Amino acid sequence: MPARKAFAGRLRTVRTGAITVVALASCASAWLWAQRQGAATNSATSPTTSPAAAWRAPEPAGASQRVAERERMVQEQIAHPRDGRPAVVDPVVLQAMCTVPRHAFVPREFQAHAYADSPLPIGYGQTISQPYIVALMTEQLRLRPGDKVLEIGTGSGYQAAVLAQLSPEVYSVEIIRALAAQAKQTLEQQGYGQVHCRSGDGYYGWPEQAPFDAIIVTCAAGHLPPPLWEQLKPGGRILVPIGGVYEVQRLVVITKTADGHRRSISLMPVSFVPMRGQIERR
Repeated sequence: MPARKAFAGRLRTVRTGAITVVALASCASAWLWAQRQGAATNSATSPTTSPAAAWRAPEPAGASQRVAERERMVQEQIAHPRDGRPAVVDPVVLQAMCTVPRHAFVPREFQAHAYADSPLPIGYGQTISQPYIVALMTEQLRLRPGDKVLEIGTGSGYQAAVLAQLSPEVYSVEIIRALAAQAKQTLEQQGYGQVHCRSGDGYYGWPEQAPFDAIIVTCAAGHLPPPLWEQLKPGGRILVPIGGVYEVQRLVVITKTADGHRRSISLMPVSFVPMRGQIERR
């Protein structure tokens, strides 16, 4: 179940020319920042005591393809949106969005529109979220190097690939078996074999791998599934759309305090398809 915004509306065109230079500068700055942060981490922490210190983000197989389109996507839709949406500013997230080839996670017939400001169909009645939503949700997780993150709703695997640029510990659950298998294959082909995928009911999370530092739910739920809350570490964050399928949902960040209490912040209205499985019987 990918982040499921309804597929509707026209595809937006983007400008070429001078704006490409700005986008290139933006991505280059993010890359340099990430490299400096990695060097600082490696100098301060011995790889023998911290596996995350020695870990380097993957270079996906399609990273060298359609680079200018990806850079314009990041510049115009994510880093400097023109329609009043809050900008995504985390340079590591921006670099991840610059790196992951979204077109590799889109069916062939829609690849021409892979970098448009729009969700796209991926089969089985599901969609890949618009790039902005993927970037915003990733930023709101506030992942640190080595954090263990659980995704509920693998979809095409695109969100998992973006997360895998930030952490080597990514686990993802997809309820549609065929979609889970397809996503796993795409992730492996792109060089994200370290992402752990399985088919199952996301309501129950992945208890064998708990606890998690962060959990991202990419489908709407009427309530936060208790198993997911139980699998979150104190200090961790869950990002989840709350609301029914025919309601205006809210994208909510829920933090677990050190004493196990909830602290919630509502970010914005969103439109996701509902979580399937056990939650439908509650």
